[in-house]
Amino acid sequence: MAQPDQPVSEFKSKSGLKRIVSALFYSFDGLQTALKTEHAFRQELMLLAVAAVAAFALPVSAYERLAMLGSIVLMLIVELINSAIEAVVDRVSLERHPLSKNAKDFGSAAVLLAGVLAGAVWITILVQRFA
Repeated sequence: MAQPDQPVSEFKSKSGLKRIVSALFYSFDGLQTALKTEHAFRQELMLLAVAAVAAFALPVSAYERLAMLGSIVLMLIVELINSAIEAVVDRVSLERHPLSKNAKDFGSAAVLLAGVLAGAVWITILVQRFA
């Protein structure tokens, strides 16, 4: 809740069902924009498609399949957050600044760590199953 002396954004969501419906449409807008503008997101989405086929073709348990696909979905989530950080930094200023570089580098590092986690999950499950 906003404090009395703080302005309330005109973009702040409403309450109740209208808020939920609006949030759903905003989410779909975000996914659509990411698909159109973010090359890395499209690449990772293709990775998810290939991984989904592989995960369902492999003789793994439902929990292992969930971990395998969930780790890649997590990477997509982190990529969206990274893209949001980059958009905000660019909105504030396109000038080079050490803090802007840090924000973008931190977001990129988060995507890297999510990718490493996904790789570790897949390797662990596959080695356990087939080695």
